[in-house]
Amino acid sequence: MSTIPEAAQLRQERRRSGIDGWRWGGRIFLVFMLLYTALPMVWMLITSIKSGFAAMQFPPQWWPDQPTLASYRKLLDPQNSVGQDFLRFFWNSLFVSTATTILSVIVAVPAAYAFSRFTFPGRNFMFFAVLLRNMFPAVIFLVPLFILMRVIGLVNTHGSLVLTYLTFGLPLAIWLLKGFYDNIPVQLEQAARIDGATRFQAFVLIVVPLSTPGIIATAIYSFIGAWNEYIYAYTFLSKNDQLTLPVGIQRFFSENTTDFPGLMAASFMMSVPVVVLFLLLQRYFVRALTEGAVKH
Repeated sequence: MSTIPEAAQLRQERRRSGIDGWRWGGRIFLVFMLLYTALPMVWMLITSIKSGFAAMQFPPQWWPDQPTLASYRKLLDPQNSVGQDFLRFFWNSLFVSTATTILSVIVAVPAAYAFSRFTFPGRNFMFFAVLLRNMFPAVIFLVPLFILMRVIGLVNTHGSLVLTYLTFGLPLAIWLLKGFYDNIPVQLEQAARIDGATRFQAFVLIVVPLSTPGIIATAIYSFIGAWNEYIYAYTFLSKNDQLTLPVGIQRFFSENTTDFPGLMAASFMMSVPVVVLFLLLQRYFVRALTEGAVKH
């Protein structure tokens, strides 16, 4: 009779060892992914504080004997041409990304609320038609959008980039917010309306505060997408004073240059706003993805 509990205990121990094996495998995989994503940033930072000669050495010098911030001072100095170009590209990217983020939130919030709360003919068709755009690579729309922007006179303007980035970011933003609104009980709005609030007041005072994580996640997604975009900015903008950071770095800091510390410093400074933004707001982003993707 004692063999039955022993067999059960043996199976339980095997099950535990299997679970522990999966946990350790997951931990090793996460460590590998952390190194895979962090090492390029670390190498970029180390190269940016080297001198030009140290950056060209082979085998590479892993840590410079004489670290210097000369590349950063050069980029942030508005008195020289390199600093003027970099700061202009930086502010152009910041303007385009901020405008895209604000407009994306303004459009996506009421659109997602309408898909979530209202019933109207063709609702499902329209909702999936919005998502249909993201099934195709972005480069497919390059020529049609360029022709459209040329017809309406927006080529070589930041407005062309803002409108283009909205067409890319809005589908996912609407889908994300709709899933979030679906998880907010409609009874809360009904109770507010019973107390005398209009539908708009119930939306602003009840729904919007509860959907703050989803709105922040939408803003993060829109900002990062606009900040890092290269192909459309390269195609739509040709004037030097209109270029954004990705195109500006490629044209003026990487073509036919041996100033690798300056290139790495510019690339590192370009990545800093996105990293800081995500680190500050990552808990809202994760919460929006988990709550908005699963309907309770």
